[in-house]
Amino acid sequence: MTRKGFTLGDAAREFIRHPSPWMIGGTLMVSATARIALGDWQLTDAVVPVVMLAVFPLFEWIIHVFVLHWRPRRFGRITVDSILARDHRRHHVDPRDIPLIFIPWRALLWVLPLAVAIAVLAFPRLELGLTFLTFLTALGLGYEWCHYLIHSDYKPKTAVYRAIWRNHRNHHYKNEHFWFTVTSTGTADRILGTYPDPATVATSPTAKNLHAAATPAR
Repeated sequence: MTRKGFTLGDAAREFIRHPSPWMIGGTLMVSATARIALGDWQLTDAVVPVVMLAVFPLFEWIIHVFVLHWRPRRFGRITVDSILARDHRRHHVDPRDIPLIFIPWRALLWVLPLAVAIAVLAFPRLELGLTFLTFLTALGLGYEWCHYLIHSDYKPKTAVYRAIWRNHRNHHYKNEHFWFTVTSTGTADRILGTYPDPATVATSPTAKNLHAAATPAR
């Protein structure tokens, strides 16, 4: 499929072939159904999604920097290196390997139950917890779709998506130390100082091999 001929329909058909959209989407459907069934809508049910939407770029940045770009560390005989970090390094090696674009389904086996536990235990009302879980999984599904689309052959057609596309492509093909947000145009990057002018940034020799020692130029 050439880049010119790859449509959103083509992207959607590929997207649903992978497990993480179904796992996240299934959790979204169950939590949304339960939330609607329970009712008892209050002002906080509107406030929570607004706050989550505002902090999501920062959350993305933190996860990308401290979890996905985690450098393996040894503590005695134990090496601490999560599947998320390992698969993300493989993703940088080959950004067009489609299965590596998605959140590893094995990680979702504990991430989704953790999110459910937070929704049930960390909120004063179960209804509010379900509001949180519904919006969290909606954001997660949106993240998966956006990340997949950026790495697919779909050509940007709007200014907003083109900016998001360029931001993440710079991270993979220009320099892995900058441009950590995925679903926005550098919002958290601008705040945290990782959104430089690409023209002023040298192309990194380790963008496809995270944590490797760079070979000195000759």
